[in-house]
Amino acid sequence: MAVDAQRNAVLRNQEMLLNPTRRAMLLLVGCILLLVPGAKAAGPVRGSVVSGVVRDAQGVAQMGALVQVLAGDSIAVGTAFTDLHGRYVIANLVPGRYLVRASATLFVPATRSNLELRTGATAVVNLTLAALFDMTSWLPAQRRRVDEPEDEWKWTLRSTATRPILRIVEDGTTIEVSSSATETSRPILTRARATVVSGDGGFGAGGIHNILSIHQAMDDGGDMMMRADVGSTRVPSVYGPSAEFDAGYERKVGLGGAQRTVLSYRAHPELVAKGMTSGVAVLDVTSAQRMAFGDQLEVEVGGKLQAVHTSGYAVGNHPFVRVTAHPAGEWTLQYRMATDRELQGFEDVAPGTSDIPVALVENGKLTLERGRHQEASISRKLGRTMLAVVYYHDQMERTTLSGGGASGPAETLDGDVLSGMLVDPTTGSFRALGNGYKTNGARISAGVPLTDGLWIAAEYSRGEAMASETGGNASFAQALAGMHGRTSQSATLALKGHLVGAGTRVRASYRWQESSLVTAVDPFSALADQAFFSCMIRQPIRLGTHMPQGMYATIDVTNLLAEGYRPFVSADGQTLYFAQAPRTIQAGLSFKF
Repeated sequence: MAVDAQRNAVLRNQEMLLNPTRRAMLLLVGCILLLVPGAKAAGPVRGSVVSGVVRDAQGVAQMGALVQVLAGDSIAVGTAFTDLHGRYVIANLVPGRYLVRASATLFVPATRSNLELRTGATAVVNLTLAALFDMTSWLPAQRRRVDEPEDEWKWTLRSTATRPILRIVEDGTTIEVSSSATETSRPILTRARATVVSGDGGFGAGGIHNILSIHQAMDDGGDMMMRADVGSTRVPSVYGPSAEFDAGYERKVGLGGAQRTVLSYRAHPELVAKGMTSGVAVLDVTSAQRMAFGDQLEVEVGGKLQAVHTSGYAVGNHPFVRVTAHPAGEWTLQYRMATDRELQGFEDVAPGTSDIPVALVENGKLTLERGRHQEASISRKLGRTMLAVVYYHDQMERTTLSGGGASGPAETLDGDVLSGMLVDPTTGSFRALGNGYKTNGARISAGVPLTDGLWIAAEYSRGEAMASETGGNASFAQALAGMHGRTSQSATLALKGHLVGAGTRVRASYRWQESSLVTAVDPFSALADQAFFSCMIRQPIRLGTHMPQGMYATIDVTNLLAEGYRPFVSADGQTLYFAQAPRTIQAGLSFKF
């Protein structure tokens, strides 16, 4: 009779849970109760209790996992959600035999069967959830290798981190073991950097910026990254300073790989466009995963989900794939697909690397840049020299164009100059959306190390880029309409690395291309972001005991010689210009601690 009453009560609870509103309220109340430290039932605990902790394969506690106690006919007689520390408690269970199951999104459910509960007893059931990807990363049980220490263990089940999970001795007895007793845990290591940068930083980066970056290595093998950037402009701003916040997390996964996720929010009230009064706000969720299949194959996949708010809302999705193979010797083959020039691989998923997207209203709809890049490359190491040959295909539906020349906010906001432009009046720069193009191109590059930490590279590219053929008397609309894709070429010589002993980090390059081009040839190349003559120098400041350790000075210059400008006349008579990269100069101090 007690079992029938319990079953009827469970059925009534299930019917109530079918109502979405009631289910949401119950989940909310349950989560609040579980998140309150030390929360207990108001009355005395009756019946049997099941409690425990739910973790993943790496030992990380899982918050919000669903834990169910199931009777023999698969009816749930108890349900709970884990708290911040992965803990759960299910009380008031009648004696009997049950199955305990834990489940969570993107995890394979974990179960404990044949759990015998006696009256008033408390059973501790800890469950481990395996990610869907981790299911392919388990190695089968294997005999003890000859290089392992002698012991009585015959068979060993190992994880991909080669940690012993289960061993079987000669007589077949199963022994659960933990390697934590003989392993040293990873210490928590925190590194932080405070930076102050000022100068003409270009679009969305002018004025003074105060930046704080924190990187923390966790004891569970993960890494946490945070960054905050608050900027102040040199001209009055009605809506306040710009602000950028980034938070990221990385953890190791099976097959010698890693997963990384970065959440970014950027608010730039100083950016203006026609019909827009609240600036630009951008929310990015970027994630990637890297997997290694032995020494022969490495796969990187990921993408960015981007939401932009100006005078309306626009959402974009930017996936990428990179496959690298090492078939034999010094040869390397690679295929790459990317839809965002700033997100082409796993290492590009990092705080502070995203640029401000151009979002403009066209035909009543907010539009973003769209495009896709695909390439196949073959490279070989000859002695100390790395040679690479690349064939690529670019399909750009809309292209971002850069420019400048606006003398200040009063002039910039005058007339129809904002029509079709996203303007930063603090730096006098703007961005616009041009037409697209399709092209097949090729790239040849070579890199040679000069010292242990310093490289020199040369690159030649051929393909299409956006060209402006109009003269300086053309209006903005005429200059924009007159642009078209044209086959051209570019050549780059670059120096990158650090000077051993001095601690100086340097990046200097000169990228030549025709002056009529307003976008880069082969824009997805690693050296395409530095137009004409550009350099960056980061130097540690050491004055004995007079200066604290960890002080650095940085200067960053883009297009120092102001090459590649294509002028046009705005509606209010200003002479503005398009350029692949307008000249910018930024300098600052940083303190590492």
